[in-house]
Parts: sequence; C-alpha cells; structure tokens
Amino acid sequence: MKQSHHHHRWQRTLILCLLSLSVVAPVLFLSRRLQLLTHDGRSDFLDDLSTVKHRTDLLKSNAIEQENSEELEEPKQVVYKEDDVDSTLGDDSENNNDSEESRIEGSRNNFLEKNELDDDETQDQEAQQKGVASTDETQDQEAQQKGLSSTDGDQNIQTHSQRKTDQNIKMKAKQSGLTVNQHRQVSRHQSRRVTNQTVMEIKDQIIRARAYLGFLPPSSNSHLVKELRLGIREMERAVGEATKGSDLSRSALQKMRHMGASLSKASRAFPDCAAMASKLRAMNHNAEEQVRSQQHEVTHLVHLAARTTPKGLHCLSMQLTADYFALRPEDRRLPNENKIHDPKLYHYAVFSDNILACGVVVNSTMSNSKEQEKLVFHIVTNSLNFPAISMWFILNPPGKAAIHIQNIDNFEWLSKYNTFKKQSSNDPRYTSELNYLRFYLPDIFPTLNKILLFDHDVVVQQDLSTLWNINMNGKVIAGVGTCQEGETSFRRMDMLINFSDPYIAERFDVNACTWAFGMNLFDLQQWRRHNLTGVYHKYLQRGSKKPLFNAGSLPLGWLTFYNKIMVLDRRWHILGLGYDSGIDKNKIEQAAVVHYDGIRKPWMDIGLGRYKSYWSNFMKYDHPILRRCNIQA
Repeated sequence: MKQSHHHHRWQRTLILCLLSLSVVAPVLFLSRRLQLLTHDGRSDFLDDLSTVKHRTDLLKSNAIEQENSEELEEPKQVVYKEDDVDSTLGDDSENNNDSEESRIEGSRNNFLEKNELDDDETQDQEAQQKGVASTDETQDQEAQQKGLSSTDGDQNIQTHSQRKTDQNIKMKAKQSGLTVNQHRQVSRHQSRRVTNQTVMEIKDQIIRARAYLGFLPPSSNSHLVKELRLGIREMERAVGEATKGSDLSRSALQKMRHMGASLSKASRAFPDCAAMASKLRAMNHNAEEQVRSQQHEVTHLVHLAARTTPKGLHCLSMQLTADYFALRPEDRRLPNENKIHDPKLYHYAVFSDNILACGVVVNSTMSNSKEQEKLVFHIVTNSLNFPAISMWFILNPPGKAAIHIQNIDNFEWLSKYNTFKKQSSNDPRYTSELNYLRFYLPDIFPTLNKILLFDHDVVVQQDLSTLWNINMNGKVIAGVGTCQEGETSFRRMDMLINFSDPYIAERFDVNACTWAFGMNLFDLQQWRRHNLTGVYHKYLQRGSKKPLFNAGSLPLGWLTFYNKIMVLDRRWHILGLGYDSGIDKNKIEQAAVVHYDGIRKPWMDIGLGRYKSYWSNFMKYDHPILRRCNIQA
C-alpha cells in the first residue's frame, strides 16, 4: 500500500514537470528568437516585423519613400503590374485606404478619422490570425517561416524584387518605344508630380478652411470654429516651406487627415450651396477690391518716389555748392573752353539738374569714344544746380574733351516766349523748363550746325562718331522709331494726340511712324530754314486753348517735326530700361545707347536692379565726396 502511494506521487511529479516544460520551453524559444531579431538594432527589428504585417500597414508607413524611390522593394504583383506610376499609385490607394495616395485623391470627400484607421488595423490583424489573409500575407508568412526575415533573406527578396522591376520596366519601355533610362525618367517625373500634389492639396485645405470660417459670424466661438482655426495653424506650421511631398513629415500627413475630417463636418454644417456661392462671390469681390486698392497705392508711392530727390543727391548738391563758392573766381573756369563754339567738332548737349546723371552721360561717352579730343559737352541746368554741376566737373574734368555749362536763367531771349507755364500738369517732369529747351536748340547754340541731344537718363556704350557722318537727306531730326507693334516701346500717334479734333485729323496721319526722344541728332541749319521753333509755338498755343495732346514734350515733338524725322536703326538706341524688366540682355549689350526712360531711374532705390550695372559702371562710387554723402551703387 505504501509502495503504491509512492508510485502515484512520482507519477504526479513527472506530469507536473512535463507541463512546466511545455510552458517554459516556448517562452525560452521566443525570447531567443527575439534576441536574434533585435541583434542589428531596433530599426531592423521593425523592418522585419513589417514583412508580416498586412500590406495596408506597409504602404501606410512607407508612402513617402515609395513615391521617390527608384528601387522599390514590393512584390511584383503589387507595384509593377500597372502601366505607369500614376495608375500604380491610384490602384494602391483604392486597395489601401491608409496609403498616401488615398489621402490625396480622397482628401476632399472621404477623409478617415483616427479611430477608423485603428479599427481597420485591428480588423486586418484579426483577419490575418484567422487565416483570411490575402496572397501577399501568405507569402510574407511563408517567408517568415523559412527564415527570410534575416539579413540574407532580405537581400534575396530585394534582389528578386529588383529583377522583377527591371523586367517590368523593360517590357513597358518596349511597348512605349522608349529606352529603359527614358522610361525611368518619365516614371520618376510622374511620381514627383503626384508627390507635389500632396503639398497643393494641403494648401487647398487651408484655403477651404478659411472660406468656411468666412461663412461664420465674427463672434462665433463654436467647437467647429475652434477646430478649423487650430487645424489651419497646425497645417501652416506643418507645410512650412515644403514644395514636394517628400519634404513633409508623417505628422503633417496625419494632420491632413484630421483637417479633412474637420472640412467634412463643415460641409455638413453648410448645406445651402446657393448661399455659400453668394458668400464666396462677395468674398472674391472684396479681395479684388483690396488688390486694386493696394495696386493704386503702390503706383502712387512709386510716382511719389520718382518725383522726390534722394537724400544722398541732396547732400551731394549742398556739398558741391559750398565748395564751389569757396573757390576764387579764376579757379572756377573749366578746361578747353576755346573749343565750345567750333562747328567742326562733335557737340553733345544734356539738359539736366541731376549731377550724377550728367556725370554718367559724359563718362560713358568719353570711355567709348575713339577721338576724345573732338568731343564737346554742353550742359544746361537751372540756377539752383549750376554751382554744384560746375564744381563736379571741376573736380572730375573730362580729359581731352571740352565741357560747357550754362545757366538757363542767363538766357534773356527766353523770357519773351513765356511758354513754360502753359502745360496743364502738376508733374515736374512735364512742367520743367529744362524739358522744353529742346525746342530752342538753334537759339541756345547759334554757332553750331549739328548737335546730338541726350536725355540725362542714358548711357553710351559705343563710339558714336559714325553717327555724325550720316546723310540726313534734308531731315531735321534723326531718332529711333517706336512704331513696331509687339515692342514695349510701341506708340501710335493717337495715343498722345487727339485725332478727334478736326484740326489734327486734317493735317496728320494717325498711322505715321512715331519716334522717341533720348538720343537725337539735329540738323540746326534745316531747323532754321523751316522755322520749327515757330511751328512749336503755334501748336503749343492751340493746345493751351483746347485739348489737342497729352502733357509732355513728346507729343509736341511729333507735331513739330512731322515728316522731318529720319528713322535710325534700333541698335542705336534701346528704350525701356526704366519700366520694362523683360528686355533681352543681348539687345541691351549690342545697343549704342541705352535709355532708362520711365520712372525707375538707375540712381534711385526704385530702379530696376537688373539694369543698374550698365549705369553704375560709369560712376566712381569710391569718390570721397560720394562716400561723404553715403551714395552707393
């Protein structure tokens, strides 16, 4: 009896030991397995685990990388069975609602909530446990059972996938008639285009959210308003300066889904489409009004800046004026004054009150001239700027050339005309006496036969000596035409002249070729023969009685010199550097003279930066007096 009891006790002990072993052994085995999996680090462990997860999870966690990857590691039947990258991404999004492309295509109408995503993942895991997995899951499980989750197995999968990728690409390239490299480039371009669409969708969400906020009363403080405002802030912070999907973080894509859900709530809160359309039209109208208002303000400020003397130029004028009056009278004489009346020399005239502009015209003409000793510069200015401009050329004499500076107040003969106050404009560019002196050239230079008149906003880039030898065929003025349609400098007669007036319509052809001031050669002998100064006074007097032309000297020039213009090749004089930012660089560099006509002058802050170097190359900014007035390029 005792022996039987001992036998039963030993039997129970053995059974308990076997049960303990059946429990402990799997734990030890799994622990060892986990150690092997985590041997290469946490990231490799996560990668291995991802192979046994449902394909939905894999695509969701690697959506961004797939878009830009050149060597995809997915099985053939998943990634490479479609015709192109766009269709591949589109089909993937249909089968996997968590993928990034699903978020792109369905961002407007079918955004998923976070809890819905969690439910999907839970269902997928349960399906996998019950054996209802897809072919991809079966393959992944078989790979895991065979030990392919190790490093060698991963390499085999990648090699197999790459081989399938190359075969698929070659087949598609053959069908489309492209080389393999060309097909890869097209595929990458299409993938990049789809990827960039993600950023556009995010920005579109922000715009839609702002629109919904505009529908609500300003005092509204509902939960939806707070949610939309918070979403806008988070989306703006998430997208930042990103221009493509690969620049976005996964948190940004998560916020994109949340914003989609918020927009879905907002769309349900505003079911009245007609009222929303009306509100949007009102918002659009208000936005356009604000844009127009801002444009008018910018235009006004730019014109105001154009009529304002920069602080540096004002300082320069004051400094030079003080230095001029500090000189003795005999020290105020300019060199080579004996040449100023010689008709055999090349005479250039500039009417200006701008010191730096006059300096650049003289310096650029001198630098490109082959016969500097034949050059004579005539500068006419007003009494306010006469001392400063004189002092500038005393400090910076033009080498072998002669320079003659005159004061308009010393022209006693000019007072009898009394024509400068008849312009109906408040713009000093149109009312300045210096602007209309061009119509009195024979009176200003009675001993000369020819003269070349510059506007003060030009730069000379070539030698102009050949211009003096052209045959003008009895014409009075030579200049470049502005009658070529398509050019930014194109002008028609009726743009500045009133052809509805019978007096104008009977005497002028509206289709006559127009021309530009800025660089013009005048035959003063022909001018005197036709008494064109008297013709100018006749049109000026008629224009003061009724509106025949716009303000400015150009329309008066077209009337005064009608049929007396010799049109020059456009390479002599390029226009538009003061208002047109799209002039061809080659045309500028080939032109003999470049003209900064317009309000954006190169010596002002509002000047067009891409053209300033052509002007600043002829101004020595290291001059002590310029540095003293803080005048910089």
